[in-house]
Amino acid sequence: MSKKIYFASDFHLGTPSEEESLKREKKICRWLDMAAEDAEHIYLLGDLFDFWFEYRFAVPKGFLRFQGKLAELVDKGVKITFFTGNHDMWMFDYFPKELGVEIIREPIDVEWYGKTFHIGHGDGLGPGDYTYKFLKKVFANKMCQWLFGFLHPTIGMGIAQNWSRHSRASGAEKDHEFHGKEKEWIWIYCQEEQAKKYRDYYIFGHRHLPLDLELDQGGRYINTGEWLSYDTYATFDGEKLELLTYK
Repeated sequence: MSKKIYFASDFHLGTPSEEESLKREKKICRWLDMAAEDAEHIYLLGDLFDFWFEYRFAVPKGFLRFQGKLAELVDKGVKITFFTGNHDMWMFDYFPKELGVEIIREPIDVEWYGKTFHIGHGDGLGPGDYTYKFLKKVFANKMCQWLFGFLHPTIGMGIAQNWSRHSRASGAEKDHEFHGKEKEWIWIYCQEEQAKKYRDYYIFGHRHLPLDLELDQGGRYINTGEWLSYDTYATFDGEKLELLTYK
């Protein structure tokens, strides 16, 4: 039997409280142990942290169980790829150097067992969300990152965490609503990409709602959901792709 490919996203470690985040972190580590039993590759599709910024000589405190588990699995030969999300885009060389985890910032095409995949976090894709698309360009600007790095971590992290909580809270209710695939921006993006180049599967996070939707020209769009409410992830075993709930 072929080993499996795993996909998960939107752990949002650090919220809503230290106690709840720690419980979720331990659960995620148990899930990683389970996945490692038959994993060929684990793709983590962004927003693993509610906020992350790497200063030159410091990283956010906490989440050591999660980081240690990633390093442990990499040392055992499990390949792990991390796509940065809108809450943890300011990730630089710490994960590759210290944990051996590959960092990717834009959607990519990969092939597994004869099937093609288009994978990414999902932020800023498709129509709409123009305010965020502008902010993403600002946040990704090297000068802005350099200037932010001059803020003392207590100030910088405080500002960023407050913004992150407000950003997530303002969209929390609509995250769980589905009004038809024609109103799903990432599904529209997948439709447009499928017209340019056929892929069997499109897999993203960011949306927070677990979704498995057919595309008009064939192929499927899978959203892996989040771990604040759903604890969902996807697997591909060489024959079928499944959207599952961890229990």
